[in-house]
Order: sequence, then C-alpha cells, then structure tokens
Amino acid sequence: MIQTLFGSTDKPDEQEKKPGFFDRMKQAVTRTRENLSEQIEAAVGFTKEIDRDTLDELEASLLAADLGSTTTREVLKTLREKADRKQIGDAQELKRLLQDEMFAILTRNGNPPAARVEDVPEVILIVGVNGTGKTTTIGKLAHLLRNEGKSVLLCAADTFRAAAIEQLEIWGTRSGTEVVKTRQGGDPSAVLYDALQTAQVRKMDYVIVDTAGRLHTKSHLMAELDKMRRTAQRVIPSAPHEVLLVMDATTGQNGLQQARQFTESSGVTGIVLTKLDGTAKGGVVVAIAREMGLPVRYVGVGEKVGDLLPFDPRAFVDSLFD
Repeated sequence: MIQTLFGSTDKPDEQEKKPGFFDRMKQAVTRTRENLSEQIEAAVGFTKEIDRDTLDELEASLLAADLGSTTTREVLKTLREKADRKQIGDAQELKRLLQDEMFAILTRNGNPPAARVEDVPEVILIVGVNGTGKTTTIGKLAHLLRNEGKSVLLCAADTFRAAAIEQLEIWGTRSGTEVVKTRQGGDPSAVLYDALQTAQVRKMDYVIVDTAGRLHTKSHLMAELDKMRRTAQRVIPSAPHEVLLVMDATTGQNGLQQARQFTESSGVTGIVLTKLDGTAKGGVVVAIAREMGLPVRYVGVGEKVGDLLPFDPRAFVDSLFD
C-alpha cells in the first residue's frame, strides 16, 4: 500500500548568514585552485617568456585537475597559437587565458536554463549510480526550492536498494518536505503515479523523484526508468521536465562512462556534481560540459542541507584562479 509521510510543513529555519555565493564557490574549489596554481607556477618558473615548452609542462597540470585529455588538448591548442605569436606575457596572463578558454567551453551550449513549466507540478527525475550522493542531493534541492518559497513533494521511487526509502525520509524531515513512499520492492511507477496525482490535487510546485541507481542488470534499470517516464506522462503529458544526473566529482573521468550510459538511456537534461569540495580535480566540470554537451545545473559544496549551489560558469572559473 502506498503511503504519504508528512514532514514538517513549516519552511526550513533560516540558516545563519553564510558567505556570499562567490565565496562559497571559491571555498569549495580550494583544493583544485591551490593544486592548479602551484602547478602553473612550477611550469612557468622564473621564465619571462611563455613558450611551447612551458605549455607542455602545463599540460600535465591540467590533466591532474581532471580536465581530461580531449579537453586539455583543446585548451592548449589556442594557448600554443598565442605563445607562438608571443602573446602570453607572464603567469597572470596565462591564467587569464586559461579562464577564458574554460569559460568558453562551459558556455558553448549557451548553458541554457531549465525549460519553463507553465503547469504545476514541475517533475524532476534524479538519476545516477548508487553512491554518488543522489538521495542527499534530493534533500538539498528540496531545501533550496523551499527557501525560494516553492512547495515540494518528494517521491521515493528507489524501491530496489535497501534503506533508500528510509534515507529519503530522513532528508524529507531535514528539509521539511513530504515524502510519498511504498514498501521496499514495490512498483516504482505506482508510487510515482500516486505522488503526481497528490501534487496535482494540492497544486504543488515541484515533485522530485528518487530513482534506482542499480537493478539486476543495466537493461532492467534503463527499462524501469523508461517505464517511469511513460507513467509520468500519463498524468502530466509534458513530464518529466528535468532529468538530472548526479555525478560524484571525486570519481572524475571514471564517472563519465557511467554518465554517458544514463544520458543515452534516460534523456538526461542536466548534471548535478556532488562533493566538489572534496577533490583537487574540479576541472572535471569543464570536461563534463565539453564531452557530454550538458549544462551543469548544481554543485554540492558540503554536507549540510544548504550546501547545494546553482552552478554559475563565471563564478566557477574565476574562483579557480582568484
């Protein structure tokens, strides 16, 4: 039997005043920034001229920051052309040009915002392999939306993994958000159907759906996700409005292959990159944007309920070098 768990309906308490958006992003990428700055300084050394030899040394630094070989080659191609024309004066100029190249990649596809939804609720499917921080991200996103004055309903449609429903309930309590659930092993599409109907009756703004990160086989998982999409469209023809893939920044390039599989099978529209504060390889953000052609929507910058930031390409690249 499908149940609705009621969390607190009061808005989350206002958190203590936090640093501004840029300061929080800068703090999150501290390890990447320090590592990259050290590597650049080591590559440039005491030379007064930035040449191809300098950039050859810089290549290893960009790979260490997890830009990936393809993205690194693209970035350095432009820089080498400028170096040949003696257009890179010093380390500061080199950093500025790196910023420009990274920003250009991050915004190449226009970094489009999510499609505007006229009819409520807006349905957001959260997909990704287990262990990436999927359930945590859902709780943080619910908190973020509720702080914007939106009403949110959570749907516990990961009925396969033990304790997945209980974990979502914990995050529902933390964010003051209701959770619609069924028993472990129940039909994910059935609980989704119930959640969407509940949200429609109550005229709620958002339904955020937790989905399985692993089933018996990859084909089984993708078939289940496809079934959920069809179920959502029975209730709301335009749903799902967003399919957000959660990726763990600490896995870097290793996570890209898994991400491609979900993208091909699930109609992913955007990326949430978690644990950005826990890695010196934050350059993977740029690699994701280039290789997957998808916008990064949010980044996780800590463990607290308020530690999810809307992604800003300019703030990100500036914080890497400031």
